[in-house]
Amino acid sequence: MADMELTGAEIVVRCLRDEGVRHIFGYPGGAVLNIYDEIYKQKDFQHILVRHEQAAVHAADAYARCTGQVGVALVTSGPGATNAVTGIATAYMDSIPMVVITGQVPTAAIGQDAFQEVDTVGITRPCVKHNFLVKDVKELASTIKKAFYIAATGRPGPVVVDVPKDVTQHKCAYAYPKSVTMRSYNPTSKGHAGQIKKAAQMLLEAKRPILYTGGGVVLGNAAEQVTELARLLGYPVTNTLMGLGGYPSPDPLFLGMLGMHGTIEANMAMQHCDVLLAVGARFDDRVVGNPKHFAKEAHRIIHIDVDPSSISKRVRVDVPIVGEVGQVLDEIIKLIKAGKEKPDQQALKAWWAQIELWRSQDCLKYDRSAPVIKPQFVVEKLYEVTGGDAFVTSDVGQHQMWAAQYYKFAKPRRWINSGGLGTMGFGLPAAMGVQMAHPDATVACITGEGSIQMNIQELSTCKENKLPLKIILLNNGYLGMVRQWQEFFYEERYAESYMTSLPDFVKLAEAYGHVGMTIEKPEDVEPALRDAFGKYKDRLVFLNFLTDPRENVFPMIPAGKGLSEMILV
Repeated sequence: MADMELTGAEIVVRCLRDEGVRHIFGYPGGAVLNIYDEIYKQKDFQHILVRHEQAAVHAADAYARCTGQVGVALVTSGPGATNAVTGIATAYMDSIPMVVITGQVPTAAIGQDAFQEVDTVGITRPCVKHNFLVKDVKELASTIKKAFYIAATGRPGPVVVDVPKDVTQHKCAYAYPKSVTMRSYNPTSKGHAGQIKKAAQMLLEAKRPILYTGGGVVLGNAAEQVTELARLLGYPVTNTLMGLGGYPSPDPLFLGMLGMHGTIEANMAMQHCDVLLAVGARFDDRVVGNPKHFAKEAHRIIHIDVDPSSISKRVRVDVPIVGEVGQVLDEIIKLIKAGKEKPDQQALKAWWAQIELWRSQDCLKYDRSAPVIKPQFVVEKLYEVTGGDAFVTSDVGQHQMWAAQYYKFAKPRRWINSGGLGTMGFGLPAAMGVQMAHPDATVACITGEGSIQMNIQELSTCKENKLPLKIILLNNGYLGMVRQWQEFFYEERYAESYMTSLPDFVKLAEAYGHVGMTIEKPEDVEPALRDAFGKYKDRLVFLNFLTDPRENVFPMIPAGKGLSEMILV
């Protein structure tokens, strides 16, 4: 009720309840103990205690990615807040909706170098969509409402709410706003009708079209519209790393992922198309390489994005459309269906013939007869054993690229990885967030021996919460992607990329109360996976696959080169 007086700590908890939050991830400390005391008294949502604040934010991030809801994390002041920054920056780079509540020293102590004081607002300003320092308890409820609204609307992103300890003790009447109006923040949702009409006409006139879709399709819940448009026109589709699952990978119209480790057919189609429809994508450096080398042939580009600052940022476009991608695609589909004009089928047939020539090079082939375990083989078998229906998280490196190349994602929000920031240590806490959101789902974390050790303490969190994750460690004894670059560009000087003192991962998993397996032979890969997902379905299983230490990710485009300058072997 509006006249009910509550403490700031009670207000925080009530706001979370009124937002419909079901899970939050965090770690307590002195500045947030009042909030934790109120969490203890309530049963509206579950708090998951992690073992490091970075893991809390990664888990909240993944929770948001796989549900479409706003993820929530709670950490204390000082090192609690600074430990969370990597997770916040990860979410910011990938446009993930999240609210991070941080504790702060009492308002009178701010600026006095008090114990565990840092300028959280200043530190996080470059890597948040917005942040707040709440100095008056009367502004707390409205600020939290704004935080959730800003995080979820327009181009999503993380919002930090910094709350001094004394504010959590002060009292005021509680009233949670039903809606938010902010004069300085009015994201566009509906695209310009004239531009949409131009886009539809341009698509119909195309001789060599391609649909290039990114993470915005997943975040904007527009996978159905992309699929309908592609099938309506019969046009090829490529996804970015963040966009995988936005179009069903097993579909014959799908050319695979594009970019630095993309397929020949996807990259060459991007280079030689005459009409390019970009949806929720940024033309970033890992996708198009050097913009000077991008699509040298005559081409026209349509770019749909909710964020106007992403349009023509790296590559000039001909038809910019600012709006929610799903709504804009709905309008384009409606216009095409209503009109009599159809694509030039003869030109389209010739275009597909060229694409099939590129595709016939089978750029993802590898040596299947090798006596050692190939990492690609492990991912392929994971896909088979899970029926392609798992949620897959990854860390960052070679294993991430193999997961993207060989696990065929047929649905959105099933592929959870750090794209923009490339954060090692993301995979395990991300898998925790996914499993909390979907307790009955199959969740696998594909990782490397370097990445997994960055947040391996979260095996304790998994044990406490009985999370039956399956950890797929592609263990090649190296920081694999670093080693690959050193092989190609540093004359095989492997400076600090060899992992010489790895733990016994089986014993380590068992020490945390889980099941551990080491797999050394190719013929044992599938049986081990079937045991993990069958015999040990309800347990966390840590599968340590000893893989070929010299295997590289192909295709590969060197930094600064163009999409057609691929290294294939």
